[in-house]
Amino acid sequence: MNRLVYACLIVPLAMSTLAAADGPILDDMDTIRFAPPKEKGTATLVDGKVGKAVRFDFADGCQSTFFTSRLRGTPAWDKVAGFSFWVKGDGSNHGGGLQLIYDDDFAVRFDYQFSIKGTDWQKVTVAWHDLVPVLPGPRSVPLDPAGTNKPSKISAVWVGKWWYWRDYAAHSFTLDDLRLEETIPADTQDYKPTGDPLARTRAKLKAGQSLTVVTMGDSLTDTRHWANRTVNWPALFQTRVAADFKSKVTVVNPAIGGTQLRQNLVLIPRWTAEAPEPDLVTICFGGNDWDSGMRGEQFRATCVDAIDRVRRATKGKADVLLITTVPAVERWTTMAELAGACRTAAKDRNAGLADAEKAFHDAGTTSGKEQLYVADKVHLGPPGHTLMVDSVLRAVAPGSR
Repeated sequence: MNRLVYACLIVPLAMSTLAAADGPILDDMDTIRFAPPKEKGTATLVDGKVGKAVRFDFADGCQSTFFTSRLRGTPAWDKVAGFSFWVKGDGSNHGGGLQLIYDDDFAVRFDYQFSIKGTDWQKVTVAWHDLVPVLPGPRSVPLDPAGTNKPSKISAVWVGKWWYWRDYAAHSFTLDDLRLEETIPADTQDYKPTGDPLARTRAKLKAGQSLTVVTMGDSLTDTRHWANRTVNWPALFQTRVAADFKSKVTVVNPAIGGTQLRQNLVLIPRWTAEAPEPDLVTICFGGNDWDSGMRGEQFRATCVDAIDRVRRATKGKADVLLITTVPAVERWTTMAELAGACRTAAKDRNAGLADAEKAFHDAGTTSGKEQLYVADKVHLGPPGHTLMVDSVLRAVAPGSR
C-alpha cells in the first residue's frame, strides 16, 4: 500500500476516534441561546475555544441574576456521568455559577460553582453528584441516573448566582462547548480516618504549632452579623488557643448569615482557594435549615455529605468538626432532631463533634438561658459565644480550661 493511500485511511480513522471521545453536544455556543436578564447582565458572541462562544457579563449587584435557557434533559442524560464545558475567566476570584431546575419544580434546584480565575481556556467537568440540591424537601435529593432524581428530568439550565452567594461584584466569563460526558474520573478514595478524627489538630495544639481553621456557618458564626461585630466565637477561639496553647490560629471565616448548610457546600471552592489544606474545618448550621423545612434524616444525610465534600476538597488534609445545632430561647428543644442528626453523622463518618446543644442546655439550666443570647433570643451574646468556644475546645483539646 502506498503511503498516500495509507495516510488517507489513517487520518479519518484518527479523527473519528477523537470525535467519539467527545460526548453529545448540548450547546456549541456558536449562537446565543441563553436569554439575558432584564438588567445587570449581557451576553455577547465572541471567539471561542472552537468557533464562537458566549461571554456572560454581570454588573455589580447581580444577586439572583440569571441567563436562562430552554435546555432540558433527555433520556441520553441518564446514560452519562455528567457534563462539561470550556470556560475563560476574567482573572477574578468571584466565581461563576450554574443552576439547574428539576422537573419544572422551582423548589428543587441544583447549584454549582466554577472558577473564573484563569484567563485561558479551561475545561470544567461536572459529575451529576457534584451538583448540590440547595433546598430541603422530599424531592431535593442528589441527581443520580440510577436513583429517583434522574438527570433526564432537568427542565432548565441557568447561568448565574442565587441569593445566598453574598459575592455579587461585577464579573464576566466566556463559555463554550457544553456537552455530556460519558465518563468522568472520580476521587474514589475514602478519606474517613481510622482513628481519632481530630488527632492532627490535637497534636499541633500540644506542640504549640500554628493552625488554620475554616469556620463554615450561618449568622451564629458570621462576623458581619450585627450580633457578632464586637464579640464572636471564632475570634475568642483564636485568643483562647493563643493563651492556652501558645498556638497562632489563622481563621478563614466563610460563614454567611441567613444561609443553610447545603448552600454553603456549593461555596466550598471559595474558601479552598484561600486555604486549600486547612488543619480544621468547623461546620455549624441548623436554624435556617429548620426554618426552611429541613428535618432530622435529611439533615443527617446533608451533614454526611458535608463531611465527605470537605474531606475530598482538602484531599483529606483537614480534620472536620461538626457542631450540633444551637438552640434558641423560644426553640429550646424544638430543633433537637437536627442536633441528633449531627451526632449520628459524626459517628457514621468518624468526624469530630462539639456538642453545643448539650452545652447550652446545661448552661441554661444552671444560670438562665436568656443570658446566653442578645435581645432577639436567637443570636449569641458574649456568654453564648464563650460557651461555643468552650464546646469546641472540649472537642479538640479535652482537659483544656
